Amino acid sequence: MSRVLGEHWALPALDDRNRAFFTAGVLSFQQCADCAHVQHPPEDVCEACRSFSFRVFESAGHGRVESVIVVHHPIHPGMAEVVPYAVVSVAVDDVPGVLVTGNVTNRAPDAIAIGDRVEVTFEEVEDPKTEVRLRIPQWRVVPA
Repeated sequence: MSRVLGEHWALPALDDRNRAFFTAGVLSFQQCADCAHVQHPPEDVCEACRSFSFRVFESAGHGRVESVIVVHHPIHPGMAEVVPYAVVSVAVDDVPGVLVTGNVTNRAPDAIAIGDRVEVTFEEVEDPKTEVRLRIPQWRVVPA
C-alpha cells in the first residue's frame, strides 16, 4: 500500500502514551482508570481528575468532519507530488470533546466538506528504523 502522503512524510515517534493509538489497528484513546475521562492527545496526567492511572478506550471509529483545510504548498520538496491534500479534524462520536486530525483517503481534497460523516481507516506501514508495524488512523467519507 502506498502511503497517503507519500514516502517522505514523517512517521510518528512512539512512546508509552501514544503506542496504542498508532499500532492497535482500532481507534484507541487514553482513558483514566479512576474517573473514565477519555482524552486526546495522551498526557501523563488525567485532565479531569489528575490521576496517573490509565487504560485504553477503543472507539467505534465514526465521526464528523469539523474542519478541513487543503494544503497547496509542499512543506518539503519530497511532498511536491502529493499536493494538494486535505487535513481534517474529526469529532469522534463516542468520545465527546475529542478531535482527531488526519487525512481523508477516498475523496478529492476539494470534495471534502464540514459535516461529512467519516469512519476510521488505517494506513499500515513498517517503521524502517524500529521495524514496528504502524497502523496510522486516517479517515474515509461514508454515506450519511
